[in-house]
Amino acid sequence: MNDGYIDVLSKISSSSPTPGGGSVAAMTLAHAHSLALMVSRLTLGKEKWLTGHKPASEVIESSTTGLEYSLILADEDASAFDLVMDSYRLPRENDDQKSFRSESIISSTINAAIVPLKIMRASSDFLESIMGLSRTGNSNALTDLLGSCYLSHTSSKIASLNVKINLDSLEDSLEKRNISQEMETLLTLSAEKSSLIESIIRERLKWH
Repeated sequence: MNDGYIDVLSKISSSSPTPGGGSVAAMTLAHAHSLALMVSRLTLGKEKWLTGHKPASEVIESSTTGLEYSLILADEDASAFDLVMDSYRLPRENDDQKSFRSESIISSTINAAIVPLKIMRASSDFLESIMGLSRTGNSNALTDLLGSCYLSHTSSKIASLNVKINLDSLEDSLEKRNISQEMETLLTLSAEKSSLIESIIRERLKWH
């Protein structure tokens, strides 16, 4: 297991700007899915947690796909940033080139903001998906589920930084405002869902 992690961490810690924070946000969400899958399987494996079998099965279905999608988003974020850098390197020796370069910078930067927004959407969906499991899942694995909740919320917060920094370089437009508004909404939803899941789990663990 360590060999794979070392390779990934080596790429992140290199002097290359990619993979960066957006990719890490997506990989953090992938870890959240992994923990939720573990808790779900520990719930399904015990007759004692019969009431948790349905939500556990639902999480297995959604998080199996969600984990794969998170890793796709990690690659997508790195590629999006690379496209922004490629746009800045375009020639600008005449008016046509300058116009094309400017349009390329704008479109690639918008895309670089949308990819982490996708991570935030996926994070919000994940938190919604584990709500039922937090109420009826295997109580011996509730701290792992709460950990997955924290990871998901953190991934959303990290992703929001990438949305913001990309939007900062764009002039005001309806698209920019819409992305910014959705980002703020998703941040609020993530915080609310995370807080509710934490309250449910703390109540079940009698951590008052």
